[in-house]
Amino acid sequence: MIDPLISLEALSVEYPLGRAMLGQPPVVRALNKVTLDIPRGSFFGLVGESGSGKTTLGRAILCATPISGGRITLHDEHGPLDLRTMTKDQLHAYRRRAQLIFQDPYAALSPRMTVRDIIAEPLQVMGLTKSRADTDARVREIARLCRLNLEHLRRFPHAFSGGQRQRISIARALVCDPDFVVADESVAALDVSIQADILNLLKKLQHELGLTFLFISHDLSVVAHVSDYVAVMYLGTLVEVAAKKELFRQPKHPYTKALLSAIPSLDPDDTGRAQRLTGEIPSPANPPSGCLFHTRCPHVRDRCRADAPKLGKGDGEGRPQVACHFWKELLD
Repeated sequence: MIDPLISLEALSVEYPLGRAMLGQPPVVRALNKVTLDIPRGSFFGLVGESGSGKTTLGRAILCATPISGGRITLHDEHGPLDLRTMTKDQLHAYRRRAQLIFQDPYAALSPRMTVRDIIAEPLQVMGLTKSRADTDARVREIARLCRLNLEHLRRFPHAFSGGQRQRISIARALVCDPDFVVADESVAALDVSIQADILNLLKKLQHELGLTFLFISHDLSVVAHVSDYVAVMYLGTLVEVAAKKELFRQPKHPYTKALLSAIPSLDPDDTGRAQRLTGEIPSPANPPSGCLFHTRCPHVRDRCRADAPKLGKGDGEGRPQVACHFWKELLD
């Protein structure tokens, strides 16, 4: 059975659109009843198109955006903790345990602070060290783990490349010794060769420090490099969740198949693999009835337009969860 660190139960996040003249105001459903378990010590990939709700999911877990419904549970040695009912002291402790690596390494670092001060800031804000000597010792330790030279600590961010800046961002996120890290498109702004270096570093740190990662990306080829499990999101809902090997070996949902087919091939003779999806992703302010993917699905049937499929619970042994009425009939 899966040992979850974070559990989501029917999690919903909605944003109002102006004021209502009569009745309830219109809303944007950024997340719509998402249920998910993130296994302890895993590298969990979350993929989907822009606007599918990936970042909102990460922000909700970090308590950085209001939750409209459902529950987020942290499982630790003291028992389950509902993040919606935390006290101020519990929230302060959770801030140390759950950290974020930002997408843009150029915008995430203050140009007025040295690298040492940037990495040390979480320790000082949270009061985790008692003296400057303790702070410096912890900063040097995490800098070494993130492959930063000690001489780098005296410099300012403008002196570094994108990959070096991202290692600084990683060091800042890990300096307070978290259990859970959200990496939101953390390699999207980097060159391909630098992406591989950062991904290998994250995977190495996961094993050495016993971290649990939620790795958010729109690129399935990047997720395939590091993830243990993968969840595919579409329009605020999960359409497929599976162990990485199972998902890439035999995807079940038509949307997952389309995403996988869009990964570029190194074979020049491999043409025509991509499955073209017609139309745009619908607006979360006015989602279609039934299956949310039916407006773009090449296998749509009448039942899809009327009846919304549910994501199966799964058995925790790597078997996939698929939100499709006819996925068994569509297997290759």
